[in-house]
Amino acid sequence: MTDITILTQASCASCEQAKTVLSGLSEDHSLDIREVSLETEEGRELAGRAGVVFAPGILINGELFSYGRLSEKKLRRHLSHTPPPVR
Repeated sequence: MTDITILTQASCASCEQAKTVLSGLSEDHSLDIREVSLETEEGRELAGRAGVVFAPGILINGELFSYGRLSEKKLRRHLSHTPPPVR
């Protein structure tokens, strides 16, 4: 299973688009999706540590994948080449 964290903020059209993309991808990939608001202490800490400049921030297995409008094509390609984390 691939862990996905999406860092969001209120009234963010790109955040809604990213959630829609992730929901669709979860049909083809085993994803554990967690949403964290950038307005929370945890969200600000994750964004600072990962280098997220603006929402939405996408972390895959704890590592920065992207921020801003999410490219479904880029994410699909990444997920097809990324082995799940060892637990």
